[in-house]
Amino acid sequence: MDSDRRGQWLRGVLDLCVLALLREGESYGYQLAQSLDAAGVGPIQGGTLYPVLLRLQRTGLVTAQWREGGSGPARKYYQLTDDGRAALHQGGNAWLAFVAPVTGIVTKGVEG
Repeated sequence: MDSDRRGQWLRGVLDLCVLALLREGESYGYQLAQSLDAAGVGPIQGGTLYPVLLRLQRTGLVTAQWREGGSGPARKYYQLTDDGRAALHQGGNAWLAFVAPVTGIVTKGVEG
């Protein structure tokens, strides 16, 4: 897949992916990037991820707290808020409603 297309798709769903990962519990940026990569989204650079986290924080969907690291520098941990859970539920449903017909269209085009 070409990187321009991947980047366009990612911009559309990265907020939702981050909210979904934070549903499992608090996390810090590097750990979120690793989780996204492990899930198959691919590598996410800090210059892409951290603006998303800041935007989610500013809109009240996540909270952030700096904590001293036991063996390294302090880390900023992000946690989902109640508004973030509601946004994840609404956005997740909207995404599933959108992707189902797209998948149907694309599947017919690939198989035919």
